[in-house]
Amino acid sequence: MVQVWKDKRLVRMISKIHEAKIVNTGWKDRKTNMVIKKPYAVVHYNKFMKGVDRADKYLSYYSVLRKTVK
Repeated sequence: MVQVWKDKRLVRMISKIHEAKIVNTGWKDRKTNMVIKKPYAVVHYNKFMKGVDRADKYLSYYSVLRKTVK
């Protein structure tokens, strides 16, 4: 499945395991008070990739490749 979805910018996803369906996120928009709906692939990605993204952020602060002087 190849999917393009417009959020704040275009989100492009390619998936072999997801279906092309839209699901409710359980959140409401503050301005319009409407339920926010997203593609299932985006919801599944956000659910399981938070830890990996956080680890990448922390690793960017402390580079492992720093040279030291003994």
